[in-house]
Amino acid sequence: MTVRVRFAPSPTGHIHVGNVRAALVNWLFCQQQGGEYILRIDDTDLERSTKAYEDAIKTDLQWLGIYWGETFNQSSRFDRYNEVVEKLKADGRLYPCYETGEELDMKRKIQMGRGKPPVYDRSALSLSADEIAAYEAEGRTAHWRFKLDIPGKAEWTDLIRGDVSIDLASVSDPILIRGDGSFLYTLPSVIDDVDYGITHIVRGEDHVTNSAVQIQIFQAVGGALPAMAHFALLTGKGGEGLSKRHGAMSISEYRDEAGLEPMSIVSLISRVGTSEPIEAFADQAPLIEGFDFSKFSRSTAKMDPADLNLLNARILHQMPYEVAADRIQGVDQATWEAIRPNLDKMSDAAELVRLIKGPIVPMIEDADHMQACAAVLPAGTLGADSWKVWTDAIKAETGVKGKGLFMPLRHALTGQQTGPDMASLLPLIGRDRVLARLKGDKV
Repeated sequence: MTVRVRFAPSPTGHIHVGNVRAALVNWLFCQQQGGEYILRIDDTDLERSTKAYEDAIKTDLQWLGIYWGETFNQSSRFDRYNEVVEKLKADGRLYPCYETGEELDMKRKIQMGRGKPPVYDRSALSLSADEIAAYEAEGRTAHWRFKLDIPGKAEWTDLIRGDVSIDLASVSDPILIRGDGSFLYTLPSVIDDVDYGITHIVRGEDHVTNSAVQIQIFQAVGGALPAMAHFALLTGKGGEGLSKRHGAMSISEYRDEAGLEPMSIVSLISRVGTSEPIEAFADQAPLIEGFDFSKFSRSTAKMDPADLNLLNARILHQMPYEVAADRIQGVDQATWEAIRPNLDKMSDAAELVRLIKGPIVPMIEDADHMQACAAVLPAGTLGADSWKVWTDAIKAETGVKGKGLFMPLRHALTGQQTGPDMASLLPLIGRDRVLARLKGDKV
């Protein structure tokens, strides 16, 4: 059997880390199994869905290294959904209901006030033709519920949660079609999973009850039931919901505003909520190889967005020149290796290169001391050992040592309090610029 999974975003906004977790877990599992990855665009909400958001979602996925084979839009399959709807109606599994939202809310409050679960009472099943006509004369339009087969249980062995059993009597018959005729998520999703041969449904734990309902819909439409895995939802490090206030952003914001590397996001999201440690990965290969549903926690997946910055820096510190070269044009390997250990984000590279090539404004605390330093600068082309030779000579000549020796030189040569290793920078700055900066020249 070829594994077939799907990621199904709604193009009503930009995707965030929660969406990406579903996309990524499906992707890693699919890649490990040599399977097929399907991108389904859930755009049945025609009013809120846009092509711009759809394109942005695809851009974000590709930036993260997630690619798909087949892709389709649910909005192109309404005829197919309506075909199944007519069958379900004929089979007595879909029935019309006319309660307003306010009426349903009142029913739920009464049930809870009596200590009962707020489960739909199926009163619409006993409506007479005259009652239906009266509702429609009022201008009400029917919403359609799926009649669950109860009493009974929905049971499956979840790849993460283990054996799951849900008493369907505790669940309301789900609304599949709204009063305006539009579809809710549940029915189109099942029909698509059947038609596209989805073998595994991998998604968040907030869909567990929905999965119990969908099992019966799969059976009603004659489809094979996929294997299921429900992972814990992402929260903040304190268990709070993820939000911008807690540092969580959309993927496009992490890329375009925060300037993060895609693998920093992939590294964190792949390991959050698992028994594996958070590590910085340069590529997906180790994550694919080590993927295992048994490593996922059933209860918690706490994410600290601040970890993204740490992972991002580590990824850059490991990045070979060959990988970075196309992104830092005009920077040679020696320069890259000198500045790399001080990068937090790739955008920092330009400022660090400026320390070498200038212009910078030297910070000169003692001009006479700087001229004494210039007098013992090693002759000829500066090399890898020049910094040590030079500072040893300054120490011998002036008696200055420690921070009193090294910091004034950094200030003069870079105009900064901190920065890359001076032994690496000195040969890159070059003898002429070193001498000019020691004199206080802006070069």
